[in-house]
Amino acid sequence: MKLIDPSAFTPPYDRALAAALAAEGADVELITSKFSYGPVPEPRGYDVSFDFYRHTGKRARRLTKAISHVPDMRRLSRRLAAEPEGTISHYQWLTLPRLDRRLIAGRRPRVMTAHYILPPVPTAGQVSEARRTFGAMDAVIAHSRRGAERLVGEVGLPAERVRVIPHGAFDYLAELPDRGLPPELAEEPGEKGPVILFFGLLRPYKGIDVLLEAVRGMEPGPVAPELWIVGNPRMDLGALRSLAERSPIRVRWLTRFIEDPEIPALMNRADLLVLPYTDGEQSGVLYTGIAFGKAMVVSEVGGIGEVAAEHGLARLVPPGDPDALRHELEVLTGPEGPTAREELATRSRQAAAGPFAWGTIAGQTMDLYEEVSS
Repeated sequence: MKLIDPSAFTPPYDRALAAALAAEGADVELITSKFSYGPVPEPRGYDVSFDFYRHTGKRARRLTKAISHVPDMRRLSRRLAAEPEGTISHYQWLTLPRLDRRLIAGRRPRVMTAHYILPPVPTAGQVSEARRTFGAMDAVIAHSRRGAERLVGEVGLPAERVRVIPHGAFDYLAELPDRGLPPELAEEPGEKGPVILFFGLLRPYKGIDVLLEAVRGMEPGPVAPELWIVGNPRMDLGALRSLAERSPIRVRWLTRFIEDPEIPALMNRADLLVLPYTDGEQSGVLYTGIAFGKAMVVSEVGGIGEVAAEHGLARLVPPGDPDALRHELEVLTGPEGPTAREELATRSRQAAAGPFAWGTIAGQTMDLYEEVSS
């Protein structure tokens, strides 16, 4: 079977799923492009083909990708046509959905994972585009019941073509050695307060402004917490930095891409992981936190909120509500915080070993492949 992610949008997920499927006995090839930001997990039992954007340079990546995308997709279509009948094509993303679904038409069976479905309040055009893209597949995987409901109720897919298969915990990260904190976050000697960690790409929908508004109103106790904002910026940070300067607790920034080997030290030092998103179906940060057994506070959006509520592994807050977020941060970093955090952390560890274990997910995915192939 072929796992396909042309732009390498989600290499940790792609490679974790590929390894788990291979461990279940599947013959797996990941067809993708080289990830330009840092190292990715080495293949374990599966093949990788870098068939997309092979001549793309870092300086003009967007332009050269645009030029090579159609020839690369046509090449993929020819490759799939030459595969034995019944070979599964499992798409993680389509880079240009409106065009791509035409270029891959004809060869079945086709499966797609709906990593993102629709904005909270979609336009008619967005719904129509989602219906055409997901509707071109024989089956669509949602990572949550809420996602499946949106695919059926809003996008309009037949219920029998939608399956709920969870996103796995990124346990490979928890297996890496702790190399110590990066120099930018080196801690000074003395009593250390709880660390609230925001981690991941810095984007507008991630609710960093809501988080900074929340901490601006905090009343820190004798040992004040710190807020660490860590990740690669995909937005202007000027207004956010100004907001952080008015915070009663220390706000520390590490604004660059964080490679996998750096993650264990950050997660191990963090006392609380916060995802104050205003939109989103799923998040790799959530499943990193689960893998490390972290206590979390998350917004009640998409499948993120569903996972937290169903498994009790995070405190839930309404999206865009700094007062609710502030309350949870004060409780979880206050005198009763250690006990409350450990309760959440225990549930995260249980979830990582249970429903979000990759062996379980691979088995469910293999069952779906058999179903669409029959």
